Amino acid sequence: MDRPKNYFSYGQENFCMMNMERDLYKTMVRIRLFEESLVEPIQKGELKTPCHLYSGEEAVAVGVCAALEKEDYAFGYHRSHGHYLAKGGDMNALAAEIYGKKTGCSKGRGGSMHVISKENGFLGSTPIVAGTISLAMGAALALQIRGEKRVAVSFFGDGATGEGVLYESLNFAALKRLPMLFVCENNLYSTHLPIREIRPNDDIVKIAKPFGIKSFRIDGNNVLEVVETAKKAVEYMRKGNGPVLIEARTYRLRGHVGPDDNIQGTHTDIRPKEEIEEWKQKDPIVLFEKRLETEFGVSKEEIESIRKAAQKEVDEAHRFAKESAYPSQEELHEYVFGN
Repeated sequence: MDRPKNYFSYGQENFCMMNMERDLYKTMVRIRLFEESLVEPIQKGELKTPCHLYSGEEAVAVGVCAALEKEDYAFGYHRSHGHYLAKGGDMNALAAEIYGKKTGCSKGRGGSMHVISKENGFLGSTPIVAGTISLAMGAALALQIRGEKRVAVSFFGDGATGEGVLYESLNFAALKRLPMLFVCENNLYSTHLPIREIRPNDDIVKIAKPFGIKSFRIDGNNVLEVVETAKKAVEYMRKGNGPVLIEARTYRLRGHVGPDDNIQGTHTDIRPKEEIEEWKQKDPIVLFEKRLETEFGVSKEEIESIRKAAQKEVDEAHRFAKESAYPSQEELHEYVFGN
């Protein structure tokens, strides 16, 4: 994503905001079109890696990453194509990784759930629930020890609130006043289990209170609210005030894994159709398009131009991935350990 190191570093605020909003929209559209482009290859069996699509949740990754510097760290989880792209990861390398090709960001070894872009500060994702929270905490500790004014972000889903490592990390981060941002993407379901069947209440924002951690609950489908909240959190952490937790309420528009959860006649998506339709009306991209037109003077022609450019990039990424080679058998033991 071509953007200033920090959207909020300009003195001319109005000029900055107009550019920021276009960039936010561009990145959200890039993520959405990339995710939707995987639907057909998944259904045709061309992709073997399980893909947890990020469609519907784009505003969270894009809004948070817009408030970060390139040098700040971010860690993802099993549904992290959006985090990777929002943090500046190369789309060609992401596509190649999903196809299992050697030009992928993990050399074709990781697939959809193990993506990384170290040069952009995205230090990786894993499918283990809550698996990267402690890694982000360690990164934040390293930043503090080195005296650097950078921050570390951990993206995780609402299902991670059932894992002990989250609470251990909240405690340690609060104790050491670490520059760590906990971002819970609460899409109301852990795989196929609704949050009401997991927690006595769904006030995830309150889990930070016993540790004395500043916390916010926000509309995760409102990208401008996400940006503004993340900006406040990052500024707070850079001043040495300790960690922050953000609970972003959002909703996935696709299945838990793949386009939908109805495979070979087996219906596993227990979400009510009425609920899905209700959330489709809250699509973050559709809502932001309306605001761009009505509040910021962006024309329909410009919006269409942005979409066409993004689609061209997505098409090129698939072409690149398909033309790339698979890792050879002789490379099996390479990249197992870092230098």
